[in-house]
Amino acid sequence: MEDNKVKPTRISEKYGLLTAGGLIVYFFLMKILGLVHVVELRALNIFILAGGILLALRAFKKVKPDTFEYFPALGTGALTSIVACAVFSLFTFFYLNIIDPSLMEAIIENDPMGRYLNPYLASVIISVEGIASGLLITFIIVNYMEPVHKPREEPES
Repeated sequence: MEDNKVKPTRISEKYGLLTAGGLIVYFFLMKILGLVHVVELRALNIFILAGGILLALRAFKKVKPDTFEYFPALGTGALTSIVACAVFSLFTFFYLNIIDPSLMEAIIENDPMGRYLNPYLASVIISVEGIASGLLITFIIVNYMEPVHKPREEPES
């Protein structure tokens, strides 16, 4: 493999794990403040996810600023989102299933759709919702990043 090829998977892994860490810290902050049952505050996760994706895309652009391209950037952002959401989803599954099952019971009792939920389904919903949000965020950010326009080479006459 050539040395000048950027490996978006390494960037995505790093920033995906950092983003997942941010989501977990936010979860524990909400738990400490007693706001974990306020479902609307989970919408703030999108800002943590957007920050992680933006940092990953900046790192991707910094590696080879003269060859920043649209589709590899989309892949980097999407993979960052997938890593972050998969890790956070696994955390949520273990937290609701093993660490604090009483939180799952409270969700079942207080949420209108709670009676249909269990730790497995809750973690899948979190993962799908997060990945879909991450893909949309990536699409928006990449369209505002400045791509490199390579001048077309004129054929010699």
